[in-house]
Amino acid sequence: MSEAVTRTVTTPPGLLASLDPLLREWLPRQRWFAGKGRPVTGFDLVAATELLPATAKLGLYHLLVRAHQALQPGHGGPEQPGDCYQLFIGVREALPPRLAPALIGHVSQGPLAGRTVYEALHDTRPADLLLEALRTQARIGGLRFERDPRQEIRPGLVPRLMTAEQSNSSVVYGDTYILKLMRRVVPGINPDLELPLALAREGCPRVPPPTAWLVADAEDTAGPSHPAEPYVLGVLQPFVQGATDGWELALRELAKGEDFVAEARALGRATAEVHTALAHALPTVTLGHVQMRALVEGMTERLEAAVQAVPALRPYADDLRSAYTALDDLASEGRTWTAQRIHGDLHLGQCLRSPAGTWSLIDFEGEPARPLAERRMPQPAVRDVAGMLRSFDYAARTTDPPQPEWATHCRAAYCSGYAEAAGRDPRTEPVLLRAYETDKAVYEAVYEARHRPDWLPVPMAALHRLASADPT
Repeated sequence: MSEAVTRTVTTPPGLLASLDPLLREWLPRQRWFAGKGRPVTGFDLVAATELLPATAKLGLYHLLVRAHQALQPGHGGPEQPGDCYQLFIGVREALPPRLAPALIGHVSQGPLAGRTVYEALHDTRPADLLLEALRTQARIGGLRFERDPRQEIRPGLVPRLMTAEQSNSSVVYGDTYILKLMRRVVPGINPDLELPLALAREGCPRVPPPTAWLVADAEDTAGPSHPAEPYVLGVLQPFVQGATDGWELALRELAKGEDFVAEARALGRATAEVHTALAHALPTVTLGHVQMRALVEGMTERLEAAVQAVPALRPYADDLRSAYTALDDLASEGRTWTAQRIHGDLHLGQCLRSPAGTWSLIDFEGEPARPLAERRMPQPAVRDVAGMLRSFDYAARTTDPPQPEWATHCRAAYCSGYAEAAGRDPRTEPVLLRAYETDKAVYEAVYEARHRPDWLPVPMAALHRLASADPT
């Protein structure tokens, strides 16, 4: 076993100030930047670590920066501390042609004046350095590269940056490992590490077990309300070679006119196995009337806001509200439900099917826009089920013409598969399932109205169905 590497580092003063004008232009163009539509007005440096000295041919800085943005574009409103982002900044005299797409810009002042900076994850040497640091359990400045002591990491694996990521970035090493690097980060326990570790302890084969992970000890500059907790910055897991994500697979089968029933049933079984393992590994709670009333109030508030944002919802508002009041009525009669840790953002794109036909679930961070404490709260497992049912509906409506019957068959098969593994069918809780499906579709309607108006008919068709007292 390699000995851990520990070294202290110093960061040149004025580093962030020299990068500031370049980052203001570059950061909003990245797919994982969450504050689109509002200009960046400045940055705070949460942490900086020099991984490779910039005096050499190739330099590498790891930065955690908090972006400041105006509340509303064009209104001259007050600025507020925004999201914290993880950046990997490479430094070279000039970029070779292969790295041209990674260009951030040319620095004109400060300690890097005259140098070119770029997104370092496109470059093999910085990517190699990250894997080697994880392999040797290095400590570099405030960065801790940690590893499951039972697992060894083979050196020399060739890295490649995946280009299909959205909210994060991933580097694959030799078809053996995948390193997921969070881009928008918050201090605290990240469920994308917490839950796979818990599932690994349970021996659940449906989730790739974490091999290693990257953590930063950093003082948050956003104020005393933000405790100085570590940031989980990345997780290394086995790479499922040749796997296809569920969304791609579903669309492929739709295009060929094939049904997806067998796969949907298998996916239901996989989901139930993960839920069962999580319920064993982590505490569960009972939700009574007080807790369900708070849950229903949150759903109702989201509906009211959505009706204001999406006028097409107005004719359905009263009937959709009844989906929530029916749940509250059951709770007031003494009905209780079990809540547990769940995936939190489950859909076809969060599932991988191996060439052997085995389904795995990935990406346990939940909805990144929601606060971390909320994402870590126990919730009814049916929330994950509702997310997957909505995903089947989306897939069926990507075709021309839409194929709602395809979705209906998949939804039924998924619930049947879930029942086979869990011993309970989600459809036996129709009031709870309807409430969660409605809440998800309401969210989708707002999202589509704002970002993809052509897709608005997809959630609207579901809401038309869910507005019925018997939304089958």
